[in-house]
Amino acid sequence: MRITLVHALKHSIAPIEASFARLWPEARLMNLLDDSLSADLARDGGLTEAMTERFLRLGRYAASTGADAILFTCSAFGPCIEAVARAHAPMPVLKPNEAMIEQAVMQAKKIGLLSTFPPTLVSMPPEFPAQVELVPKLAEGAMAALDRGDRATHDRLVVEASRDLCDCDLIALAQYSLAPAAADVAEATGRPVLTTPDSAVQKLKKMLGVTDGQAVGAVT
Repeated sequence: MRITLVHALKHSIAPIEASFARLWPEARLMNLLDDSLSADLARDGGLTEAMTERFLRLGRYAASTGADAILFTCSAFGPCIEAVARAHAPMPVLKPNEAMIEQAVMQAKKIGLLSTFPPTLVSMPPEFPAQVELVPKLAEGAMAALDRGDRATHDRLVVEASRDLCDCDLIALAQYSLAPAAADVAEATGRPVLTTPDSAVQKLKKMLGVTDGQAVGAVT
């Protein structure tokens, strides 16, 4: 099956490709990257009609190539992605976090939400059900380090920030670019850690009727 992956950050590509390689290597992947999306969101201070139209155009292009499903890996654009999903139903169109959120709320009542991109901590919390206690945390400076190509500093800052979430039942990593740090966060906090790419791949497989008995679980 052909899966189109739409990215707003180049850092998201390697983590989701790694998850597909482990969990669904037979899938044919197509990557679309528009790395101006996040910069324009930060400039505008919120989602606009123009941004939604850009996402709709990306969705139309992906569908025109014969995609069986579309997975967006950009975590701060939920309403735009929902518009794409409505436009292309019943094709599976996934927001980056929805599979992880579903998994997290089944496992925990108090969830730490760790992000390196401030707009994500505005757009993502409303996607969680009201009965969940959410503790948002920004790893300041981590995204800038990653933009410089300094993964070691990024991961160090993420781990340092995660220690403020030790009283949570579970830690959810809000961005695909955070997934490589999951094991270090789990070790530093002693808490289960969920990542968005693994959960998304498993949900896509289920939606498309692909089964192999594998299960996604938290990193512990």
